Amino acid sequence: MINQKMRLRDFIADDDGWLYAVSNYDNDERVGCVLRYTPRPDGERVGADGKRYHKYDFGEAFATIAAEKPEYLDTVHRVPLADISRVYKPDLEICRVAANDPRIPRLLDCFGVPAGEAGCTASQMVGLANDASDIDMVVYGKWWFVAQQNLIRAVANGEMDGLSEELWEKVYNKRVPEIDYETFLVHEKRKWNRGAVDGTYFDLLFSRSYDQIVPGAAVKGKVLGMKEIEAVVTDASLSFDSPAVYLVDHEEFSKVLSFTHTYSGQAKDGELIRAKGVVEEHGDEHWLIVGTTREAKGEYIISQSLLESL
Repeated sequence: MINQKMRLRDFIADDDGWLYAVSNYDNDERVGCVLRYTPRPDGERVGADGKRYHKYDFGEAFATIAAEKPEYLDTVHRVPLADISRVYKPDLEICRVAANDPRIPRLLDCFGVPAGEAGCTASQMVGLANDASDIDMVVYGKWWFVAQQNLIRAVANGEMDGLSEELWEKVYNKRVPEIDYETFLVHEKRKWNRGAVDGTYFDLLFSRSYDQIVPGAAVKGKVLGMKEIEAVVTDASLSFDSPAVYLVDHEEFSKVLSFTHTYSGQAKDGELIRAKGVVEEHGDEHWLIVGTTREAKGEYIISQSLLESL
């Protein structure tokens, strides 16, 4: 049985060679994850050993698990530790990945964080990237904010590229958010969690350091309906996590969470936000949940403070 502590951005392989992206931190008995690749003779991705794999989008992944491994089906996919044959950890696989792609060492140099605090995840890590693949870099805990500041400087100095207008439009059209393009762009451009290296798009992704992981299972609360609120953010230190967490000062709600990457990093400490989502009851607290569906229709987070400062 696998005996490693797993966290967001890791990957696992089950006994059939199916590859999953870890999407939760509560993984003590069954790992919360989402199916990403399975071996298939007609697969469009090819591994170093010549084996072909099929890549799954979100909907197809859940349909496949429901049909073929229903015992894994939950709000995410839940793979028992006993069924895991391998764990891929970005921080431990980074030397191998960097040796095979000269862009990765450049990004690591740009981020400027200690060894073991950064890695490369997704298709690059599991050896299934192709010429069209983006690069998914990950930095842990407090070091993410150091990498973010160093990326800002690198773009200003011309060492890295920001996104072109064409790429911004591509991101917007892929996300299909509830907010208009100009509002989306204003928020995105100050996040500094993406860029381009040698013409390839990359993400700068956050994952908690091990000492930030709180014991206990993530449990869905009782749904009380939908609501739009305005609140002041008191703590945005986990706003680039997944889900993004905003602690707020509000008479009813203690926090706003976003399960869609569109609204991660959307607001800073002290800013007034306007948010619409589903109300969940958690003990004596109410949380506002944004991103309860894949495209988060009717749900959003906007920094009123940012918009009013323009």
